[in-house]
Amino acid sequence: MMIWVFMIAMMLASWWVGNRLQAKFKKYSEVHLQNGMSGAEIAQKMLLDHGIRDVRVISTPGRLTDHYNPMDKTVNLSEAVYNQRNAAAAAVAAHEVGHAVQHAQAYSWLTMRSRMVPILEVSSRFMPFVLIGGVLMLKTFPQLLLLGIVLFALTTIFSFVTLPVEYDASNRALKWLEAKHIVTPQELVGSKDALKWAARTYVVAALSSLGTLLYYVMIYMNRR
Repeated sequence: MMIWVFMIAMMLASWWVGNRLQAKFKKYSEVHLQNGMSGAEIAQKMLLDHGIRDVRVISTPGRLTDHYNPMDKTVNLSEAVYNQRNAAAAAVAAHEVGHAVQHAQAYSWLTMRSRMVPILEVSSRFMPFVLIGGVLMLKTFPQLLLLGIVLFALTTIFSFVTLPVEYDASNRALKWLEAKHIVTPQELVGSKDALKWAARTYVVAALSSLGTLLYYVMIYMNRR
């Protein structure tokens, strides 16, 4: 019962944080930068200020689809962030470049996270089927569910490894925005708040993954 309560609480928290994140980005999208720089221009400047010249800044379709791809060394900014000139765009653009800086400096948590990606890509293909089959065959072949738990545990570990990566990228972004006077003190407040709520989505996701893992562990332990 406690596991179910925890999982429902995490679902509600995920919904609430997601809504707050959307509201925050909408709010700070209306705080226009006094320097008039776009998200793309901010990203490019932050890269150059850190001596990174082999990373491209490109536009990607969608909303809140921003990410850094270490495979092809691209900072992918959603269309709104790429073109707009506001506190939210500045925060997101600098955050994604923060990941590029982590990559260039071989930040240990990012390195660990990147090494886990190929393993997760393979395990995620089979994990749902293994878990479902494990539950259905719990009495006759409990080892199958145990395998599914191990595969899901990798996903949970990945979620928690992601936390320091995301928080560090935000800290790098905010420190640079303030040090280089890219944003005014008022604009910086908006950038900090936007990134704070973005980070909370990763916290909720990690806790939700942990709750689901414990749920399957309880099923396995109570098989008799």
